Amino acid sequence: MVLGICQSLRAHGFQKPIIMLTGQMDEEDIVKGLDKGASDYIAKPIRFSELFSLVCAQLRQYKASDDVRFVTQRFEFQPNKKTLTCLDTHRVIFLTEKETMMLKKLFQIWPETISKEGLLSEVWGYQNMLATHTLETHIYRLRKKIARFTEAPLVETTQGGYRLVKAKKGLFDPGS
Repeated sequence: MVLGICQSLRAHGFQKPIIMLTGQMDEEDIVKGLDKGASDYIAKPIRFSELFSLVCAQLRQYKASDDVRFVTQRFEFQPNKKTLTCLDTHRVIFLTEKETMMLKKLFQIWPETISKEGLLSEVWGYQNMLATHTLETHIYRLRKKIARFTEAPLVETTQGGYRLVKAKKGLFDPGS
């Protein structure tokens, strides 16, 4: 029954991690579970620390994938579609590859700040800043693009870097 549910979820496009918890731990059962769409497998008796680590690892992997969808109070960001939807106006903002990469990194580390050097390294592969204005130019263009559809800011400059604007408490789910 559980294998059927897992298979049905995957058949209907469900992309989030599925961890099978079971008393069956022989190789055949594990292979069946994974073949039906499970992301990972853990056997009873369940050790909480092992389960917690497994869930955290699956979430890290999912957040790094292009299938992830990030939702804030005012925006929905879908890296695989390279779109940012303004939820206030229901307008879709089409993003460039670099804009998508910048936003994905900012969403992945929210609520933390990433340094300019860190973002340059992540998105462009630069190892030193020298005298480049590449990042500032791309952030400026992204802000202008967003401003055409809403007054709500998304990216803010901090001392030494950038981060997503903090939404009201409880209205930001960075891993939906």
